[in-house]
Amino acid sequence: MRPETRTRTERLDELSFTRRHGRLLVGSGVGWALDAMDVGLISFVMAALAVHWDLSKTQLSWVGSIGFVGMAIGASVGGLLADRIGRRQVFAATLLVYGLATGATALAGSLAVLIALRFVVGLGLGAELPVASTLVSEYAPRKQRGRMVVALEAFWAVGWILAALIGYFVIPLSDDGWRWALAVGIVPTAYAVVVRMGLPESVRFLEGRGRYTEAEAAVRSFEESQPIRRVSETATDTATEPESGRPDPPSHDTVVESIWSLRLRRRTGALWAIWFCINLSYYGAFIWLPSLLLAQGFDLVKSFQYTLVITLAQLPGYAMAAWLIEAWGRRGTLATFLLGSAVAAGLFGLADSPTQIVAAGMALSFFNLGAWGALYAIGPELYPTTVRGAGTGAAAAFGRIASIIAPLIVPWLLTGGGNGLVFGVFAVSFGFAAAATLALPELKGQALAER
Repeated sequence: MRPETRTRTERLDELSFTRRHGRLLVGSGVGWALDAMDVGLISFVMAALAVHWDLSKTQLSWVGSIGFVGMAIGASVGGLLADRIGRRQVFAATLLVYGLATGATALAGSLAVLIALRFVVGLGLGAELPVASTLVSEYAPRKQRGRMVVALEAFWAVGWILAALIGYFVIPLSDDGWRWALAVGIVPTAYAVVVRMGLPESVRFLEGRGRYTEAEAAVRSFEESQPIRRVSETATDTATEPESGRPDPPSHDTVVESIWSLRLRRRTGALWAIWFCINLSYYGAFIWLPSLLLAQGFDLVKSFQYTLVITLAQLPGYAMAAWLIEAWGRRGTLATFLLGSAVAAGLFGLADSPTQIVAAGMALSFFNLGAWGALYAIGPELYPTTVRGAGTGAAAAFGRIASIIAPLIVPWLLTGGGNGLVFGVFAVSFGFAAAATLALPELKGQALAER
């Protein structure tokens, strides 16, 4: 096929990984890492506040849960906005919102103010995650799309490791150590400016708005970063416009397929089920992890140390998922890591010595975060361009319901059956998510759907 007869999306699909792809991945990934750092920090802040503010488990559960209320709203609204005003615009705005709110939490003088600000932080955080994965998916070469999205997700582990380091080295220094830890959250505010100016807008979004000149320039910038130019010097903008020579009407004037249409409902239902179960187990376990270790008799420093070691296992989990997702396929990789998470959660609930706790915790980190990587790779591939942001955002929003519930039910489960019951519930949830993957299509190596 001659270059001038290919569509812009086909030209992007056929590229090899370029320096521009690397910049897009790192630019989106740094924002992702900062988001993870914020989520991770709150787990250490909860443990510190239990000591310094003498908060009950119920009060702590609301500190951990309220952010996810904001994330549920943010994920849904952010996905819709991304389809209407663009991926890049929403990505930068959400970083700004959550960065400012996180910095402000460092000044909170009461539990009520802290909870209110954590809600605002969640609004920004929830909207950013599905938007970033959608943007990276739409620019990734077809043969490497899965690995690129898993690599994006791997920045989450970097953020959690940063949170664990801050928690271990900063929070125990004084009664106000948790304030200094949260003050680091102001960093995303400055980074939002870099994101707004440096990241490309989605080519599919630009074409949907009739902005063909911008779309062509974006595609050429990626083609020109190839070791050998593959784009024809004589290719023209009109070659990849509609055959009529006129722009399509803006997507808001066209009929947009529902994510619950007859064609999409099976995959939407399965995706929502997986999102719900993985959120319930992940946030129930990791938001409470330092506090649970504290309750088992470890002091603040030791519980933070164990959490740091457990968190380090996230990186090899992502690396393995990034390799397997193109070798095995999306569905098989996701199911395997979810089943591994179920086994690891069960073992953690039965662990009764420091060695067993750390070993089971590292296995849970490895499999659970590998599953997250595969899930984010799958989501954007399931939907056509017009509802890709909305589809991934809605699934994330539904999952956030579980992340709201999870921190709240942990104290109740602890009372009813201790760590065994807590992690037994999480193991069952992981198992159910693994079963739900059977309803997903295998889309390895396929182009992203336009309609």
